[in-house]
This record gives sequence, C-alpha cells and structure tokens, in this order.
Amino acid sequence: MLSAAELDALSRVEDSAVPALAALAHEVRLSWVGETVEVEGILSAKTGGCPEDCHFCSQSASFDTEVKATPWLDTDEVIAAAKETAALGASEFCIVLAIKGPDEKVMNRILELVPVIHEAAGINVAVSAGILNADQARRLAEGGVHRYNHNLETARSFFGEVVTTHGWEERFETCELVRKNGMELCCGALLGMGESHEQRLELIEELRAVKPHEVPINFLNPRPGTPLQIRKPVAPIEAIRWIALFRLGLPSVILRYAGGREITLRDLQAMGLTSGINALIVGNYLTTLGRTPTEDLQMLEDLKMPIGSLSAAL
Repeated sequence: MLSAAELDALSRVEDSAVPALAALAHEVRLSWVGETVEVEGILSAKTGGCPEDCHFCSQSASFDTEVKATPWLDTDEVIAAAKETAALGASEFCIVLAIKGPDEKVMNRILELVPVIHEAAGINVAVSAGILNADQARRLAEGGVHRYNHNLETARSFFGEVVTTHGWEERFETCELVRKNGMELCCGALLGMGESHEQRLELIEELRAVKPHEVPINFLNPRPGTPLQIRKPVAPIEAIRWIALFRLGLPSVILRYAGGREITLRDLQAMGLTSGINALIVGNYLTTLGRTPTEDLQMLEDLKMPIGSLSAAL
C-alpha cells in the first residue's frame, strides 16, 4: 500500500498527467477488486427538518431551503422503491433518514422495515440514520442491517468549518461501532467544500484508520439557501485526480460514485469508472436528481463492466 508521502507526491502531478494517474488507479482497481460494479439505490425515508447544521445540506432545519420536513414514507412506498432498485440489478438498498441519530421510535421503525424489505425485494438493506450508541449498533446488526452508512465527510482539521452541532470524533466513534458489531461500514467523503489539498490527503489517511468496506465519493452540489451555496463545483479533471487518489490510497474498498457527479464530471463520468470507481448509486439522490438508471446501465454496458455484488453476504 502506498505511503502518505507517496500519495502526496502523486497528488501533485500536472493536469496533463491526470489521465495517466487515472489509468494507474484503474489497474489497481482491477487487481485488487476486479471488474465487477456494484449498483445501489437510496431512498430518503424521512426527509428534511434535521436538527444538525451541516453547511452543505439542504435538509438542515437551520437553513431556509426548498427542502421542508416531511413524515416517514409508509411501508408500501419503501417496499416499492426497494423492488424497483432490485429490478435494476442492484444488490444494495439504503434507507436514509435526516436525523442526528435514532431515538427508540426510529429504531423500532427501522427494525420493522429491514426484514420486510429483504423478504419482499431479495436485496441487502443498508441504513443511514446518523450517530449511534453501542446498544443501537448491536440491535441494528442483530436486526439484519447489512451495511451502515456514516460519512466522515471531510478531514478532522476542517470538520468544524462545515458542522458545529456535533464533532468529527462522534462520527469516527459511530464508524468504529458499526465495524465492531459486524455490519459493513460505508463511510464516505464530500469534496469541494473549501477544504485544502492537504486536508483531502488527511481524509484519505483518516479513512484508512476507520477501515471502511465502502467509500462513497460525493462532490459538492451547492444547494441554494445553505452556507456552501457560494462554492463552485470541483472541476472535472480535478475530480478525476481525486477519484484516482482515493483508489490508490484505499485499494481494496468499494469506491462508489455518489452525489454531485453529474454536475462535476459532466461528460467525464465514464472516465471515472476507469479511474478507480467500482460502484455507483443509480437514480436520484436524497434531495437532488441524478441521471436516469437507463443512462448509467448503458454506460456500464458500453464499458463492458458486469454488474454484481461486491459483498460476501446477502
């Protein structure tokens, strides 16, 4: 595995050398995790009204955005979404909740839904419900949650610039609880919030420390009404650079295309799949529209990349 110093040196190549860096990352991806691409669908089962002040998020109640608090989706709606996801060839379906962390009512609702979804759609169920304590992590694992998403988002040294209502350490501790209780850890990054080059490298090292099974790569899509609406999207060639670096720094993970890729990469989305990416979210994201699943599936077919599960358990 590359050292921090080696990653630092590679991160500073000229823009003209980025395609070569991407080709190297693709070879690492094929060598470590093969050619299979994992497809996932996500569903915002409880949208808006979040008490946290994550400056990138239009679901925060702290900001005046177009996203307003809505109640839980009912069971039939969740099952229908899971079945649609499975029909695309996806092996993972993630329920996402806009909350700091689950209370007892939310825990019971999640534990009620997980086996129903699994039985109805025959698909792995992932959950993203914020910060957990030890008992909650244990109960979710025992209740059949296959993978738990809790992103570090950014480097520890930059975290306080984008979130003030909870600390980076709380996120890291939740990630450790997920792994300790036998769930697969999905722990990702959000690039383009104003972090420095060095802080992106710092984040790679921090992700190495938490040992995730999956790392979603998100690019900031500046949302109106949020403090980060002033930021500009990451440039396409810079996005490719960092996709490649995350692969080179984390050679064995599922590296997943996530939010913001459409506005960031534009016509270079296929290039990302030959720069280290080996998974993608299809369809819409939590509060923004993605490409149609048909477009993404056609892209994978054009690249002759087979769709499958990258997990040992179903």
